[in-house]
Amino acid sequence: MLANPGDVKLQRALIALSAPAVVAALYLALIWAPDERTLGTVQRIFYIHVGSAWNAYLAFFAVFAASVAYLTRRRALLDAVAASAAEIGILFTTLTLATGIFWARAVWNVWWTWDPRLTTTLIMWFMYVAYLLVRAAADGEERRGRLSAVFGIAAFATVPLVHFSATWWRGMHPNIIEIQGPTPRIAMDPEMIVTMITAMVALTIVSGGLFAFRLGLERLMRQADRLKERIRLEVGE
Repeated sequence: MLANPGDVKLQRALIALSAPAVVAALYLALIWAPDERTLGTVQRIFYIHVGSAWNAYLAFFAVFAASVAYLTRRRALLDAVAASAAEIGILFTTLTLATGIFWARAVWNVWWTWDPRLTTTLIMWFMYVAYLLVRAAADGEERRGRLSAVFGIAAFATVPLVHFSATWWRGMHPNIIEIQGPTPRIAMDPEMIVTMITAMVALTIVSGGLFAFRLGLERLMRQADRLKERIRLEVGE
């Protein structure tokens, strides 16, 4: 069966937007933004690191929302959205961990330390890898959707755990937002804030394009599975 023309147009639009957005983000991150006074040039990896973490959160929230909706409405499309978003979330969590490891080596002189933020991020990564394993192990589309939806809802508890870990427990991981007095503030120069936001937007566009492509592929795979099952039943008869 052919892909939905609307899905293809959306994929192409996001891919077309992602190229100039990524180029702009790289220019700001590597050339325009100033060096951090203490960390120097290595701080520039921060823009990819934060944007990747944001998109991991966003994807896992999509898994959570689609899972809740699936248990309520039992629509196959919602299960497909959850499955596709989980893979995108794992991809960006992996990128978050990878950039964090290089940051740790440059700043803390170790490749890995069991800092609360790093540890909880790794736990989150394992939880969503386990989510995909649950999907792969379950038989039957409805049973797979139901089990993975329950697991997807439970796994989302790791997202606030990661986000607030640097505040709840004392660790070495820096906080972007500082609480000083009644109002929080972002502890960065204005140029760095602009660069961070631009990188987040660029990576979000890339994430959206990857998600649209993966969702379209998931729908085609499910259509192919149903067609194979129909042929098998007809031949068996």
